[in-house]
Amino acid sequence: MLTRTFMLALVSVAASQDMLNMCMDGKHHKTYPGPEGKLFQQCSPWKKNACCMANTTEEAHNDMSYLYNFNWNHCGVMSNACKQHFIQDTCFYECSPHLGPWIQPVDSTWRKERILNVPLCKEDCETWWEDCKNDFTCKENWHQGWNWTSGYNECPTGAKCQNFTEIFPTAQSMCEKIWSNSYKYTTYNKNSSKCMQMWFPEGPNPNKKVAEHYLNKAPSPGITASLFFLSAILSALLL
Repeated sequence: MLTRTFMLALVSVAASQDMLNMCMDGKHHKTYPGPEGKLFQQCSPWKKNACCMANTTEEAHNDMSYLYNFNWNHCGVMSNACKQHFIQDTCFYECSPHLGPWIQPVDSTWRKERILNVPLCKEDCETWWEDCKNDFTCKENWHQGWNWTSGYNECPTGAKCQNFTEIFPTAQSMCEKIWSNSYKYTTYNKNSSKCMQMWFPEGPNPNKKVAEHYLNKAPSPGITASLFFLSAILSALLL
């Protein structure tokens, strides 16, 4: 009985460690995170341990790149100040190896997993909204509902281009709604170790410590499922 308890504890620790350093099953993600040597411009801070490859990060900086054929200029030319945040958002999504606590399975034609309710630092969310509030869009949820007949996203019939602040009256509404709750607005600052940073300098990735905090606080559904599966196998082997 003691052996079984000890082995189950080891399984729990191993599963948690995997969640701290993993890549989601997405369209362009690597299977496992690792060093890339050199990543392009804004994605460079992830180069020591990344879920993205160099060519992915270069495409992340291009308009209507082959990554998702997404047109940032669907309501006129997006300002450079605003676009920098969407590029950084793409780097964060494609490259981050510490999103395990928020990865969920998804029934989609282009990916098998997504992130849900990743807690963003207040500064990153507020600055993103401030730098985009004079730009224009026609949709609240950018994940779905576009007209793709041209091969890239265009506003659906009847949708009106409006100022960002009309679609997203607050920073919270933009950060949480624009990618269907991939992100969660928080009041935590970057020094709290309780929120994920999109923007950080090259060096140690501060988001690993944040992921550890949330893993220790309360296991996510993904972790619980992994532990249940591994525990079931181990229990059967120890019978």
